[in-house]
Amino acid sequence: MKFIDEARIEVVAGKGGNGAASFRREKFVPFGGPDGGDGGRGGSVIAVADENINTLVEYRFVKKYQAQNGEKGHGADCYGKGGDDIELRMPVGTVIFDMDTDEVVADLTHHGQRLVLAHGGKGGLGNIHFKSSVNRAPRKFTHGEEGERRALRLELRVLADVGLLGMPNAGKSTFIRSVSAAKPKVADYPFTTLHPNLGVVRMQDTRSFVIADIPGLIEGAAEGAGLGHRFLKHLGRTGLLLHLVDVAPFDPDVDPVREARAIVNELKKYDEELYSKPRWLVLNKVDMLPDDERELTVNAFLEAFGWDHPKPDDRVEFDVVTPRVFTISALTGHGTRELTFAIMAYLDVIRERQREAERAAVAAAEAEAAARKLARQQKTLLIKPQSEIDE
Repeated sequence: MKFIDEARIEVVAGKGGNGAASFRREKFVPFGGPDGGDGGRGGSVIAVADENINTLVEYRFVKKYQAQNGEKGHGADCYGKGGDDIELRMPVGTVIFDMDTDEVVADLTHHGQRLVLAHGGKGGLGNIHFKSSVNRAPRKFTHGEEGERRALRLELRVLADVGLLGMPNAGKSTFIRSVSAAKPKVADYPFTTLHPNLGVVRMQDTRSFVIADIPGLIEGAAEGAGLGHRFLKHLGRTGLLLHLVDVAPFDPDVDPVREARAIVNELKKYDEELYSKPRWLVLNKVDMLPDDERELTVNAFLEAFGWDHPKPDDRVEFDVVTPRVFTISALTGHGTRELTFAIMAYLDVIRERQREAERAAVAAAEAEAAARKLARQQKTLLIKPQSEIDE
């Protein structure tokens, strides 16, 4: 199935049915009075996150989605039937924007999540609501409200723990094939990867993480060169970026340092927040270097690149602040085990800190609720007469 990560659609909720203006007509009941029922509610348009869908291809071709209108009211105090809602099933990770205001309408982050995109209109009132002691035969009724209408932009952003950055043919797809069960296309020409690929790296039965491989960047992507910045949005949810660099290019005119700096510059042009994410440097294809030249080539690259970060200190706890550098060969598997274990250790620390923050937030909320309850009890005691307090 073709991978589509952007789409534009229009959603229209159903109109509410009109109320009815009718009167009871029955034998031996000459003045039966009003009995017009209300109109039915219009149907709503609802987005539902579905983990079994991984593309927005359905919304690329069908542009308009309209819910059913509510039925009008009837006599004998019969209310109109409400319009049926329609559900739009979307991949987990879809972000929905309002095209008029550019605000985020919904962010579907987990399976089964439901959010109303357009609310159906309320049904009109029948004349039964307008009778009174001075108006026993009202002919007034109200029309149903129009349903909401919205123009929306859908963006699919994959959910992954780790994102891969690098020039085309830096070995990103080979790396994800080496450490996971994913099988992205691998070839000896640029832009083999044309859409994001996800791979699950399983360390144990209960410990794993997800890697996202996106199409390669080239210098000038901000101006539209290559595939541009289109796929960088998929790295927005990741917690760690791996910058893969080919330190042994076939073309002698290619400068790995210049290419590595180009990736960093393009990342900064795209988004400062993404640029500031934790980023490790991974020097790939060291198997192409002679054994006696590997260390010299790696040190020369780091010096020319300006890598001046200190060595991480993992004596007490895994150091999640200091950037790291790894030398690997994705093809032979050299160094990939150490890299994946370091990633798992990093994510374990980050996840534990997130759980602690969530527990602290829950405890603070409970303490605040207890304080409000105590304040209400004290206020009640102050309001009561002294005789009731003494009893």
